[in-house]
Amino acid sequence: MTTPVSPYARILFVGPDLADGSFAELFRQRLAELRGAAALADIVDTSEGYAPLWQRVAEGERPLLVIDLEPQSSSAHLDWLRSELGQLAEPEQLFVASAIGQSEGLPVEAACALIARPELHLPCVGVAELPERHAWSQIPPHQHRVLLCNGPRCTRRGALPLWKSLRAQLKAAGKLECEGGVHLTRTQCQFPCDQGPSLSLYPSGAWYQIRSEADVCKLVQQQFVEGREVPELLMTRD
Repeated sequence: MTTPVSPYARILFVGPDLADGSFAELFRQRLAELRGAAALADIVDTSEGYAPLWQRVAEGERPLLVIDLEPQSSSAHLDWLRSELGQLAEPEQLFVASAIGQSEGLPVEAACALIARPELHLPCVGVAELPERHAWSQIPPHQHRVLLCNGPRCTRRGALPLWKSLRAQLKAAGKLECEGGVHLTRTQCQFPCDQGPSLSLYPSGAWYQIRSEADVCKLVQQQFVEGREVPELLMTRD
């Protein structure tokens, strides 16, 4: 296969789960079909962190495009990535683009399509710095710390819409980030996955299984409005 002409000396495909597993197998197979087998050397797996990316970029090939394949990517994540790359040599020749949400096809197809769209390539210089102090810098008032798992298995069981519902119901009950109220945080995997979506509550140490809107309503009313545990939602320890 002939690789399309690009203004970049190298294009790196960067993200987690690109080294091993079913997703990696499909990604590599399709990337080789689209850009040739040589492109497989341009994959950087970040499952264990970004040190492999910094090392590759430090090799000095410029100009260089980093295509971000992080599933949890966001504007804030891209700004962080650009800022970190901007501290390396010749940052004016480093660019970042996000393949997440760019098409309905496989991420590898979106990533390859991005190469021909320079208007979506963000420079790694001139990234706005974080202000020294935000308006939301203070620890919010709360009595309970609630951690709702949004790991892969809990997400498959509907954790994201349940988190949105929980937040909305806490706010409606006057219990969100206030004295005597709740500070709510989404997390990655908490375990035990088979009983999820998992919700842990501190300082009490209770663990709940939240699987439906009815569970959310019951938890908000009994635990946070009335101040008593919900026994039928408590997780077992066996």
